[in-house]
Amino acid sequence: MQLGLDALDPGFVSRPLVRITPARLATWADCPRRYRLTYVDRPPRPRAGARAGSTLGAVVHLALRALYDLPAPRRTPDAGAALVDRHWSSEGFRDADQAAQYRLRAREWVADYVAGPGAEATPVAVEKWVSVPTRRVIAEGRVDRLDRRTDADGRDELVVVDYKTGRRPTRDDASRSPALALYALAARHTLRRPCTRVELHHLPSGEVGAAAHDEASLRDHLDRIEDGATAAADAAAVLDGGGEPDVLFPARPAPRCGACDVRRHCPEGRAAAPESEPWASLEG
Repeated sequence: MQLGLDALDPGFVSRPLVRITPARLATWADCPRRYRLTYVDRPPRPRAGARAGSTLGAVVHLALRALYDLPAPRRTPDAGAALVDRHWSSEGFRDADQAAQYRLRAREWVADYVAGPGAEATPVAVEKWVSVPTRRVIAEGRVDRLDRRTDADGRDELVVVDYKTGRRPTRDDASRSPALALYALAARHTLRRPCTRVELHHLPSGEVGAAAHDEASLRDHLDRIEDGATAAADAAAVLDGGGEPDVLFPARPAPRCGACDVRRHCPEGRAAAPESEPWASLEG
């Protein structure tokens, strides 16, 4: 049975399905005010410029996408490093010297990954858009990579692979991630193949954090995903009816407000933390 597709309960009340992505879900969980400023207000509010950490992550993702689109014999460390050069951007870095330093780091990360954790990858899809309708939402998103593996019983299964270039994941990050659970649910619905294993591939360290979900853990994640998505949609509906924005979408001031891309529109955020430099999140 596919989770979320059993909406035949006599008590079920039909309502429009809410579309939710990992980015929207994370934004709502972190700060409803930022969610409104980013996804609800029209016209969209002006946002801050590029940040170096985001640029670096985007470059690495683009390089790996291009690499795993190549035939396996051409997926070499040198090819990976060259693809970093092809997709490089210096947006958000302090100066040319800092950008050059991180360009070299990114080349090393990708080359080491291709020779190490990514060497035996068997991609079924790269940057694949997947979705699954449930009783309350349409959960969807773009998966960095879906690999084909063989489980303990010799059956083929899909594995969700998510690249990370920021902080090193903790041991439990893969199992606790709503985004990875959403990808697993949506991938198995879209591709009609089993998918319970999820992995975080941290490029700077070469570490892989993995988790194997079961039906119970996926159901727990799905319940929280649906609750978050419908709460955000309900708040937006009340706002359209004349509700008070700051009550429906309260700010959650925190140190992260220093790097928020809509902080200029949020007095509480500006008071919570000084604005950080675009390169402040880079390590070392």
